[in-house]
Amino acid sequence: MTDRQRAGTALGTLAAIMVITAGWWALALWPAGDAAPAWLTLTREVCFGTSETGLPNAGGWLTLMGQPLSMLLVLFAVWGKDVRAGLRMASEHVTGQLVLGASAALLVAGVVGVTVRVRVADAQPFASSPTERVASQLTRINDEAKPLSLIDQSGQTVTLEQFRGRPVIVTFAYAHCETVCPLIVNEVLTARDALPAQNPVVLIVTLDPWRDTPSRLSSIATQWGLTGDAHVLSGETEVVERALNAWRVPRVKNEKTGELSHPTLVYVVGVDGRIAYAVGGTAAVVRAAVEAL
Repeated sequence: MTDRQRAGTALGTLAAIMVITAGWWALALWPAGDAAPAWLTLTREVCFGTSETGLPNAGGWLTLMGQPLSMLLVLFAVWGKDVRAGLRMASEHVTGQLVLGASAALLVAGVVGVTVRVRVADAQPFASSPTERVASQLTRINDEAKPLSLIDQSGQTVTLEQFRGRPVIVTFAYAHCETVCPLIVNEVLTARDALPAQNPVVLIVTLDPWRDTPSRLSSIATQWGLTGDAHVLSGETEVVERALNAWRVPRVKNEKTGELSHPTLVYVVGVDGRIAYAVGGTAAVVRAAVEAL
């Protein structure tokens, strides 16, 4: 590759980073109002968090600033000389000068737009939370919750009935799963931690009673970081299988490997002991479902 080709490639990479950054910031900050579609609200909640003003939370701002900065640092560390050569090469032609000028103008406009967006958001009362808008998209099912009586990580028998009067988040996972299950558990715990007023109980029923025996539940609870009223449940294989069937949990077991294919299913049980919602396993949706009880 010639010096000119390397300079062109480096400049193209710089342009791609700027376009990606602009799209990333627009996704997080473009005013959408109360009519924002559910997918946008969920995406913003998952990727950037949401503060009371509707803007990203502290972690979201770090993501918005940190990702483009890290990409630029890597680019200039690897291709710094080529980037500078590409900029010089572009500035030698009228077309290049126009492109660079327009890019600079768009950058300034973007900074001004972000500043105005933040000031307007800080000056206005926050009418409704994103989770309220997500909740409006949910369908309440109000099904009877089937009995649940299994052993938890403390060796105690846990029943659904004992938590009557409190919201209960019920989901399904197993310890040997290294893909979907840790994500489900993390999302459910994140939702639980964001709901101190509701103080929901978390029940995680194993999908793999053959290996997740009651004697192993303590180490599994530690592995998943379960604290407070968060319980991982197992028991005799036949009892767990009957419970999974009663709660209509789809699963397919690979008899050779023991691995299971299953959806990210979460039930939200209301204070009356009935299943109010069956949702996917994202923290934003679980949180919205509990708040909508």
